[in-house]
Amino acid sequence: MRFWLMKSEPSAFSIEDLKRRPNATEHWDGVRNYQARNMLRDEMKKGDQAFFYHSSCEQPGIVGIIEIVREGYPDDSAWNTNSDHYDAKSSPEHPLWYMVDVRHLRTLRRCITLQEMKRHPELAGLTLLRRGNRLSIMPVTPAQWHFILSLQ
Repeated sequence: MRFWLMKSEPSAFSIEDLKRRPNATEHWDGVRNYQARNMLRDEMKKGDQAFFYHSSCEQPGIVGIIEIVREGYPDDSAWNTNSDHYDAKSSPEHPLWYMVDVRHLRTLRRCITLQEMKRHPELAGLTLLRRGNRLSIMPVTPAQWHFILSLQ
C-alpha cells in the first residue's frame, strides 16, 4: 500500500461533500497536470490511502483520510464541452486525463494545518512543503504518513 496527499478547494469539493456522496465515494476528476495525471493513471492502486487536504482556503491543511477504491481510468469530464474541465485535445478514443475513485474513511479530529507541518523537521522532505510545489496530488512516505497521524 502507498500513501498520498490529494488537494481540493473546499469551496469546490470538501471532505464533507465526499462524506455525503452515496457510499461516501466519488471520482477524483479535473486533474490537469501531467505529473499528477501520471500518478493517477500509473501509480495509485486500489487500497492505497491518501490525506484529504483542503487548499486555497483560510486554513489550508489535512482534514481527513480517504482510500482509493478504483484505479485510474479516463476522465470523461475532459471531453464534456459543458464541463469546467473540458479539454479539446482529449477524446474517448485518445484520453489525455485520468481519475480515480475515492472513499471517505474518516475525518480527522482537527485540521493539521500547513503552518503546523512546516514547524516539524520530520516533515522537511514532504513534497507539500517544497517551495513552488503546485501539484494537487503527491506521494507521502510511510514515515511522513505516520508522523502526520501522530499530530492529531
